[in-house]
Amino acid sequence: MMKGKMFEIKRNLYVNCGALVLIILLATCVAKPTIEPEENKSEINGDEFKDNIITDDNTEFLKSYAAKMLSYMNLTVSPCDDFYEYACGNWKLVKPERQSQHKRSNLLDIVYTLLDKTEELLLSNSTLAKDLGYAHELRIAQQFYNACLSAELYPMPAADPAYLALIRSIGGFPAVDGDAWQASNFSWFNMSSHLTNYRAAGLINEHILPQYPFYPDFELPELGFDYIVHSDNIATNDTKGYKLNEKRMRGYLKTYGLSDEQVSDVIAEVFAFWREVLQIGDRFDENQYKCNKLSAKENLDPFPLWESYYDIAWGGVNFEKKTEEHFCEFYYYELDKVCAKHKPAVANYLAMKLLYTMDFKLKSTKFQRDHCMLQVHFSVPYLLDKLYLLKHFTDETKSEIANIIVELRKTFVLLLENANWLDEDTRKEALLKESTTEPRIGSFKNANLTEILIREMNNLTFVPGSYATNNINLKKFHANMKRYNGLHHKEMSNETKPLELLVGMQVNAFYFNLDNSINVMAGILHPPAYHQAWPNSLKFGTIGYLVGHELTHGFDTVGSLFDSTGASRNWWTNKSSEVFADRANCYVNHFNNFTIPEINRNINGNETKDENIADSGGLREAMSAYRSHMKQLQLTNENHFSNVLKNEQMPGMDLSPEQLFYLGFAQLWCAAYEEEHYWEELTSEHTMDKYRVLGAVTNDEDFAKSFNCPSGSPMNPTSTKCRIW
Repeated sequence: MMKGKMFEIKRNLYVNCGALVLIILLATCVAKPTIEPEENKSEINGDEFKDNIITDDNTEFLKSYAAKMLSYMNLTVSPCDDFYEYACGNWKLVKPERQSQHKRSNLLDIVYTLLDKTEELLLSNSTLAKDLGYAHELRIAQQFYNACLSAELYPMPAADPAYLALIRSIGGFPAVDGDAWQASNFSWFNMSSHLTNYRAAGLINEHILPQYPFYPDFELPELGFDYIVHSDNIATNDTKGYKLNEKRMRGYLKTYGLSDEQVSDVIAEVFAFWREVLQIGDRFDENQYKCNKLSAKENLDPFPLWESYYDIAWGGVNFEKKTEEHFCEFYYYELDKVCAKHKPAVANYLAMKLLYTMDFKLKSTKFQRDHCMLQVHFSVPYLLDKLYLLKHFTDETKSEIANIIVELRKTFVLLLENANWLDEDTRKEALLKESTTEPRIGSFKNANLTEILIREMNNLTFVPGSYATNNINLKKFHANMKRYNGLHHKEMSNETKPLELLVGMQVNAFYFNLDNSINVMAGILHPPAYHQAWPNSLKFGTIGYLVGHELTHGFDTVGSLFDSTGASRNWWTNKSSEVFADRANCYVNHFNNFTIPEINRNINGNETKDENIADSGGLREAMSAYRSHMKQLQLTNENHFSNVLKNEQMPGMDLSPEQLFYLGFAQLWCAAYEEEHYWEELTSEHTMDKYRVLGAVTNDEDFAKSFNCPSGSPMNPTSTKCRIW
């Protein structure tokens, strides 16, 4: 849950993810990994919450954090008119300045908190790594980090001989090599296959499926650099899409000494190639499923070049189950025709796409530390994760999250028991599935495999004095690690877990259908998602909602296709299934109505359906769990319950506990987008941040009551509210 976009997780048929950020890089080794069972779960009583009495130790922190929350808000807007603007309207004005090539988000900015922890682990004189026997591996990480800090990265030295040598070895750069480049020897498909070895998505957009045997899956290529191109956003040369991509290409080409006229000619040819390729996707609205239907209609054989991809990218690894059903045959047959007409333009584009992948994309030298830390953080996650969990992930935090999960599950059981549209046979299956859901907090434990992955760092080559070479080595290492399970699947059990679950130091949460588990990773347990000193109202509105989101994924339109054992099985009666489909379709229609004015497109309600169901369900479950928890506190603290209620608010904020609950939820998704970021997320299965907030609260009766929103107001429309659970 993954694209080459730092701030997105892709969810496929088997993994439901919480739309967060995945900080992970997989590793390659030849030793046979063994999967150890998860450590025994302890039963934790959901009634064991603290009363959250504010002490002198956390009063100042709460005041400071309340002031931060207030600074995000636009109090000139009524919460009943536009709750997102009310909660987040000023966030883009007060957010810290950091390096990011994609949108900024309050929740995903937790990554910068983790970067600070990473730097501390790298630079401290702690003996922790030495005591664990990882002193050598830590020195390797330090070497790459220090070399990155001292290198001249701004502007990117695109003409470094190491980059040009690599480009020439995989297909060539006709803009630079001129007549020495031979079109007759060029294969666009082979060059694209080589690019995947460096995590560059040229004309092959590879993703690794997170279940055994971990073979690759494919999506339609996204063309462009800083701005993903569509037919309408590069229709003329004065669009932002045209200008940003033109600027990026011009920057690379000028470093090779090309004249302005030569540069302009190369860029014009690339845009001509893009426009013709985009016409292919326009024939089926760039929807891969429609493309597959078109392939079947025309009775197309598998595109013949895929064996070359497996040879180049996977070293000829033979998967017992080939993946032809994932290929959009029609698209690749048509793409092959277009590429044959534009060979020099294709080669130039792919060469620059590789440079773009190697590029640090710094906006200023002051962001170099951010980039260098991100690079190390992504590249060697297993070592840093082990150190981080030992040093920063406490039993106390784990216990409180476990209690919150228990409360959410109690609520979800009640929802299943009281869903009058479920017949008894289906309800029985649903309750069985819920009862067998396994919670994991922090990360999945597999000590043997983690050890292997850490030791694989010893195969990472550091070259003094050539940061470009080190950069190339890291990118290739990254690609091999990402493919690790697939490359070694014959050595593994078919029960092997995806490596995404092993790294706790990531801002993420997952529901994993194949073992019916929810996974709350340690890295997400920082503000604005969680802090131990917060009142329960804020905790339930943030981490409680996120847990509820993952629980609901087990019962969305994909999760509902898997039973309590993680097997793909239809356990629904026809009657309940029909009602479920009608209720799910309500979300499709509801979100289809949201227009993104910045790009004049609508949210795709069908593509985002399951995430919207999970958002709505998670928010309802978290509020019900919070209310249930407060009733428990009232019974056990009847004489002092007024003090308990006071401690459910934040100092200096004129909000009731339930209003604070909803504010905490909304402020997870405070975000700042540039125009190009809307295109970047347009085809995502996650609704853009603003509309996931608005979509959830406009379907929530409790929200309307908490803020006294009159019927018919924008946040409390009179139309029927969508609800499954």
